[in-house]
Amino acid sequence: MQCLILLALALLLQLFPQSVTSNPFFIAPHFDPDLDVIGDAKFTSAGPFVTLTDPTKSSRTSGLLFRRSPFRFLAPNPTSFSTDFTFSIPPQGTDGIALVIVPIDFPSRLSNASFGLSQGTRFFGVEFDTMVNPDARDENNNHVGVDVCSLVSLKSCNLSSINLVLNSGLKLRSWVDYDSTSKRLEVRVSGAWGGRPNDPLLAYEVDLGKMWKGEDVLMGLSSSGENSAEATSVYSWRVRTRNVPKWLHSQPVDPLKLSDELKAENNDGHQTVTLCFGLIFALGFGALLTVFGLLFRAVMLSGGKETDVQPKCIVYHGEFTPFRYEKVNVVVDDNPVNAAKN
Repeated sequence: MQCLILLALALLLQLFPQSVTSNPFFIAPHFDPDLDVIGDAKFTSAGPFVTLTDPTKSSRTSGLLFRRSPFRFLAPNPTSFSTDFTFSIPPQGTDGIALVIVPIDFPSRLSNASFGLSQGTRFFGVEFDTMVNPDARDENNNHVGVDVCSLVSLKSCNLSSINLVLNSGLKLRSWVDYDSTSKRLEVRVSGAWGGRPNDPLLAYEVDLGKMWKGEDVLMGLSSSGENSAEATSVYSWRVRTRNVPKWLHSQPVDPLKLSDELKAENNDGHQTVTLCFGLIFALGFGALLTVFGLLFRAVMLSGGKETDVQPKCIVYHGEFTPFRYEKVNVVVDDNPVNAAKN
């Protein structure tokens, strides 16, 4: 089996030498292939996994793992997304980890501030915070919060309510889902050994389409810290985006006018339905003609020939004796002696 894997990797290196060598995520099974790192973030092939912070640095450290492919929340249809990632946060020395949506020029402006987000940065984030920052009005050092252009969370939830500790050093897994139709964001967290929870830990209504409009944005995972013996690490990350048709959206741009694209889709749909009905009618009419033809043939065959059935007569050869009646007299004797003689 190992020989087959090595052979496959060798073939990949020959077919795509530049892609594989410049992008190690191309062969990382638990990561999307279009990822990149910046700052102190590093890809470690031993796992493989990504370290977002560098514990060997004596000064502050920060790193970003991000998708290289930008997307739009209005492109032109509203965009929804679902993402899940597995991570671990060391017990001390880091701010935690944050899922951030930022402008496409953000990687070049990554700072050493909390989560790499300098003041004035436009961003949307879901923070998994392990530090109590008075300026951010953090309630505790074990919470998940929703941030919009500020580290002061608009809504937060304590992970102690589900018996989890963010900076335990253990692997945790999170699912973040945004639905552009309902404008609802849901965050779920569990141990890496558990499955996806049915109920979200945190839910928040936000219109990311209104926030970003048609602007190209990037999605990333960021972390920062100082004087930590271990790094904040990411062991898997998958992102799925989907576009919702305008006619399914709760607030269409112009409810009184359909776009040319929707009209074309409707015309194609009508043509397909018409073709299907025509085919069904032709098949049904042909079957009906076949049945009538078979019935007509059966009637003609049965009515064209008549079979004469003659009664069978049994002829008796010999002398015929006419039937006649004869009178028979019966005498009853009451004397038993005479009866015995007779």
